Amino acid sequence: MKKLIFTTLLLVAGIVSAAAQAEIKFDKMTHDFGQFSESSPKVSCEFTYTNVGDAPLVINQAVAACGCTVPEYTKTPVQPGETGTIKVTYNGTGKFPGHFKKMITVRTNGKVELTRLYIEGDMTEAE
Repeated sequence: MKKLIFTTLLLVAGIVSAAAQAEIKFDKMTHDFGQFSESSPKVSCEFTYTNVGDAPLVINQAVAACGCTVPEYTKTPVQPGETGTIKVTYNGTGKFPGHFKKMITVRTNGKVELTRLYIEGDMTEAE
């Protein structure tokens, strides 16, 4: 009888904990730097997100498609209703002037586990 009650309690606890889930919502998914000079090739922006779920949100990983783009993100869990940021820096040093578009992949413990953010801009030749 004790085993039956214990098993039932574990099952109920598992169902309740599965119902609580984090959910990430970004203020924007793309940032356009516009034009900037090759003489100042480093540009940065921030993506702000909110945990709109009902469990703590953790960003497990934020990676860029190449080494010229570096994301930095909030490492601590973001509680429901609170916000966090991902700062993305593009370094065009040694790159050819012109248009670029880079992707940042964000992995979380949320309802949607994978989100892609984009940065783009036009680096002009130094005068």
